[in-house]
Amino acid sequence: MKPIYSIALFFSLFLFSCNSEPTLQKYFVENIENKNFVVLDVSPEILNVNKTKLSLEQKTALQSFDKMNVLAFKLNDKNKAQFEIERAKVNLILKDKKYQQLMKFSSGKEGASVSYVGSDEHIDEFVLFANRKENGFAVVRILGNDMNPTNIVTMMSVLQQSNIDLEQLKPLQQLMK
Repeated sequence: MKPIYSIALFFSLFLFSCNSEPTLQKYFVENIENKNFVVLDVSPEILNVNKTKLSLEQKTALQSFDKMNVLAFKLNDKNKAQFEIERAKVNLILKDKKYQQLMKFSSGKEGASVSYVGSDEHIDEFVLFANRKENGFAVVRILGNDMNPTNIVTMMSVLQQSNIDLEQLKPLQQLMK
């Protein structure tokens, strides 16, 4: 009789742990095949940096960066209603208390926000959400391991030394047209 209780306990814990709340990860996965979206995963190798020329701080910052996910909605005459729906979904997700907003900019036709997940000194994810009523919107997730604001600033100096592999960014070119 005890194995039945163990199995029941396992399944109840499994079902309880399955969170049906919307997350950016789920939103990205749900829209991978959607023709209105451009999806791009960018690895640190895109930077094409000579690591021997980096300072210790730059190496630490680079090591804290795992990958970047980009999901962009390309607006056209046929999907304006869908644009509003999808933009509202992202705004709702970002209102979750796990996404701590660093800054927000808004004007009549465009807006942007920067949020993060984690604590001030141990950040797991930075999220940039930018939208423009003429073009669409983009959600950029910068995923890392134990990032901090200093690492992000240091990454800017690494970017200046990089020889970015533009081939990985080709899918975004169709959004910019």
